[in-house]
This record gives sequence, C-alpha cells and structure tokens, in this order.
Amino acid sequence: MKIQTKKALLYLALASVVAGFGQKAEPTLKATFKRDFYVGAALNYQQSSGQDAKSTALITQQFNTISPENLLKWGPVHPRPDAYNFKPADEYVAFGQQHKMFIIGHTLLWHQQTPKWVFEDAAGQPVSREVLLKRLQDHINTVVGRYKGKIGGWDVVNEAIDDQQGDLRKTKWLEILGEDFAAKAFEYAHQADPQAELYYNDYSLYRPEKREGVIKLVKSLQAKGINVTAVGMQGHYGLTKPSLAEVEASIVAFSKLGVHVNFTELDIDVLPNPSRRQGADIAETFGADAKYNIYKAGLPDSVQQKLAKRYADLFALFHKHRDVIDRVTLWGVTDADSWLNNWPIRGRTSYPLLFGRDYQPKPAFRAVVQAAK
Repeated sequence: MKIQTKKALLYLALASVVAGFGQKAEPTLKATFKRDFYVGAALNYQQSSGQDAKSTALITQQFNTISPENLLKWGPVHPRPDAYNFKPADEYVAFGQQHKMFIIGHTLLWHQQTPKWVFEDAAGQPVSREVLLKRLQDHINTVVGRYKGKIGGWDVVNEAIDDQQGDLRKTKWLEILGEDFAAKAFEYAHQADPQAELYYNDYSLYRPEKREGVIKLVKSLQAKGINVTAVGMQGHYGLTKPSLAEVEASIVAFSKLGVHVNFTELDIDVLPNPSRRQGADIAETFGADAKYNIYKAGLPDSVQQKLAKRYADLFALFHKHRDVIDRVTLWGVTDADSWLNNWPIRGRTSYPLLFGRDYQPKPAFRAVVQAAK
C-alpha cells in the first residue's frame, strides 16, 4: 500500500473519531424522568405480542411502563360467561416482564366494552344485585388473580362520574348494584392481589364539577377503609384547552386527599373537534367531514411548534408536581396507533403523540426532554 493511501485512510479514521466526540445519543423519556415518574405508552395487540418489531424497539428504548389499550377490558378478556381469552393478556404481561417494565391492568369495571350478558339473565332480563356482585367478584378474582405479583397497578373503576354534574354516571352498574359498586370493585381487587396499586381513572378531571365528583367518590371509599393509591387523570387534551391552571388545580386537589396522581391517557388532538365538549366519551361520534381532517398531507410546521410547546408546558407542570405524580402514560406509541385517527370521526389523519408515523421523534419529543431541564 502506498504511503499516500495509508495517510488518507488514517486521516479518515481520525476524522470519524473526532466527529463522534461531538455527537450525543438521543435522550430517552425513561432516562430523562427516571428520578421523577414512570413514562409509558398504551400498547395495541400487535405491539404487546411482539409482532411489530419497529414499535418494540421504540417502546423498549423510551418507556418503562406499559398499559394495555383494549385486551384487558371485560369484553376482550371475558367475552362469554364460561370463556376467558387470556392469550393476548398473557403476551402483554410477558412483554412487560421481559423488558422489566411496570405493568398496568386496564380496566376492571367500566360501562363500555362490557358484554350484555354480564347484566342479564338467560331471558334477557336484568339480573339481581346478588348475581351481578357474584359475576363482578368472579371476574376480578380470575383476572387479577391470574396476574398477581406481575401487574403492578389496576384501573379498578373507569369513568364512573357523569360529564356534566359530577354525579355518579347512570349505568347498569349503578342501576343494579347501587352506589357501592365502586367500593365492591376495589374490595374484590384488593382481595385478589393485596400488593397491587389500585386506581380510579377518568377523563376531563380538570373540570371543577367532575373533579368534585371524583373527590366525593374517593372520600366515600376512604371512609370505608378502602385504599385508593392514585387518581388517573386521562390527558385527552387540545392545543389550548384545558388551561395549565385547570390541570394543576386538580393535581393539587387530589393530592390533598392523600392519594397520588397518574396521567394515564395523554395525547394532544391538533385537529378541529366537531364537538364543543372536551373529553373522551367514545359513544360520541360524528360522520366524515373534510373540514375536520385538514392535515392529510402532513402537519404544518406552525402547528408542529404549537404541539411541541403544549407538550413542553404539560411536562414542565408534571415535573413541578413530581412529588405526587407517579406515572405519565401516552395513549399510543406513534401517531399511526392513536385512537384519535378514528374518534370522533373515522379515517382522520391525526398527530397527537411524540413519535410520528415514521417512528421518529417529533419536535414535541425534544421539547419534552428540554422541559425536564
């Protein structure tokens, strides 16, 4: 080899080393907030079963807690009185264990995605309180018991407070069991796994009426000697609403109950909303309309920057209250996975998360990391 060639190769090698000194690995969410709170994502079945390799790489790199989007809700896991479908849930739990994550169970009692048979007898008539309590207890014993010591925390009761007045939502659970339905669910969950954290989870908890309804519910449970580990505030927010002051008021109010706070379903909807209501009532849907799907070709930079600022402001607030916030979970991994592509209108192109459809971090991701500093 000629001397000139050797010199050229040596120069290239040295140049690459020098360039490497100036580069830093992209920070991760779990490392950025490791002293503050868990950061997680809700997984769909393709992800939790390991069938989506790109998502697996992103999930394991960025997150240290996971939630199941649907597979542990009553309908998917217990579709018929005599049948449980545990395969997807088993794979989800195994995924979390393999990657040493804090695993969440979602959800044990909800008025949605619960089969009709739960509330009816063979003739289609409402069952008695005793029958429904037995079904609830059997379901919780079986599901929570199966994952005892593996699932670290359960959303025991989900969305039990009315949107408008803060009263108990009118559901079959309330109609048949009466006002102690939540207490019974928490009692059964604690019996099935005394070490598991137990949560109440709901959306729009920044609204004073709904916040007061949850405070009343938690106090009633505490008066019965029932431990509520945390209130889960679903963070289905917009670019400007709710205000940071409204969100913070609820963090403070719940912490005064002696419970912690989880942000359980965080996403930011950048699309126009056909409803004047803020929230996550899955029963409220609308027909297709182009004026509500305005970013099909991509998110404009101006909106991208607004999204980044919104996420940065929220995470700065979470960081401020890290003494009472245990977990922040994004409802999805990438924009492609988000339920907001199909709610409240099906087929929209939504951009609510920190990672794009290309699995790459968005400006919002870097803004969140910077907010921690």
